[in-house]
Amino acid sequence: MEQKQEKFSTIGYIAAALGMCIGTGNVWRFPRVCAANGGGAFILAWTIAMLIFAVPLLSTEMAIGKKARLGCIGSFRDLGGKKYTWMGFFVAAVCFFLMSYYCVLQGYCLKYAVNSVTSFKPNLTTETTTALWTAFTDSPLQVIIFHAIGFAVACFVVYQGISGGIERFCKVAIPALFLILVGLAIYAMTLNGSSQGLQYLFTIKKEYIFSPNTWIQAFIQAAWSTGAGWGFIITYANYVGEDEDVPTSCLIMGLGDNLGAILSALVVIPAICALSATPEAANEALSQGNFGLTFIYIYQLFTTIPGGRFISFIFFGVLAVAAITSLFSMIEVGVKCVVDLGVSRKKAVVGVCGAGFLVGCFSCWSLNNIDNQDWVWGLGLLVSGALIAILAWKYGVEKLRTEEVNAKGAEVHFPKAYFNTCMYIMPIIVAIMVGYWLLQTKEWFPDTWMNPFVIQDNTGTVLLQFGVVIIVGIVLSKFFNKKTVKGPLTKDCK
Repeated sequence: MEQKQEKFSTIGYIAAALGMCIGTGNVWRFPRVCAANGGGAFILAWTIAMLIFAVPLLSTEMAIGKKARLGCIGSFRDLGGKKYTWMGFFVAAVCFFLMSYYCVLQGYCLKYAVNSVTSFKPNLTTETTTALWTAFTDSPLQVIIFHAIGFAVACFVVYQGISGGIERFCKVAIPALFLILVGLAIYAMTLNGSSQGLQYLFTIKKEYIFSPNTWIQAFIQAAWSTGAGWGFIITYANYVGEDEDVPTSCLIMGLGDNLGAILSALVVIPAICALSATPEAANEALSQGNFGLTFIYIYQLFTTIPGGRFISFIFFGVLAVAAITSLFSMIEVGVKCVVDLGVSRKKAVVGVCGAGFLVGCFSCWSLNNIDNQDWVWGLGLLVSGALIAILAWKYGVEKLRTEEVNAKGAEVHFPKAYFNTCMYIMPIIVAIMVGYWLLQTKEWFPDTWMNPFVIQDNTGTVLLQFGVVIIVGIVLSKFFNKKTVKGPLTKDCK
């Protein structure tokens, strides 16, 4: 029996989409990656990546979802043909694995919100906050507990449905997050020594701008924080009206993501410089770009200000909420694919969340494990984007632009030269970047770069995990082609 299709309102859709864009990808990931890749040089590369990768790809995904009215797997089947089904499975699988370790990050935020209430002390040193961070992340049981809480909360909200759960939550949470970030950025920039952070953030250094690693990280960040290539826009577009403005919605996502990321960097990077013992120590911390920058330096920042306990609780609480809003969309990608197989929505939500929790326990075990997953599936996002572009090639890039992207309801129209060029060169850019970076691991780990069983950022682990997903997708293609429900385009599927 066909299940009732829920709908987003226009404001609700943008709020939910921004909920994906503005989360820990901005507040936790952007400052550390930006800091590790030269600040201003990275911002320039990331802005270019946003325009030539993220915005065209988001628009393509939204057009695909509106047209097919199915999840990733069914959309690839119906727009590309049955031989493309495995690609849709790959996109959905990448999102699933990202979801599994992303909830661990959300657990970090919950932990620090709790710390702000139960064990907050004034005027802590960097050494103390570093020790607190290390003690927590070296305790897998603690991390798993907060990981479980995060999944339980996200599961509960997604279980309520599209309009009653996801939309209602995001319409309140996202404006609140923006206000908190603005206030914290203003405060951080008033601290003594923060000017070094501003200089670091907005100075373009030639050695970084000409480094391929800067550009690869910029493209991964553009995909990671906007959701381009995750498949969530394909999924969310199932729940919008026929006249939804594709170009405007995707530009708002891109610009909203940019604003959230810059605000986050204006909080974290000046705070690091202000709270470091010396400018040299600040530069060393920034260049490392480690997982704990936000939790070490921002937490310390709060211990130095009046009302710090309350502000710390609000900040990490809102950050946890932002992480949950991002988690909604990741869960929904898997849920929609399962629902398309004829499973009830509520069973699909419980099943996807349960599986995600179990897989995510691997990332709970150590920072080395979660770093491995960030490495593998960050590259996976780029590959997913390339596969979506290839699907656009199969369907017809110009046909997609004129009939679906610049369709009825669009107040902004993407020019042919811009949109088509970006979609045609996207797989080529991805192939060059991913190939280059994988080869770099031979220099990083000359003895183990092809060993898939060493948990590090090497080529072997990428090939193993990608290979397993691709093989499973190909093996299950016939099952998905047969069991996935019919969409409006199914009759055209070859």
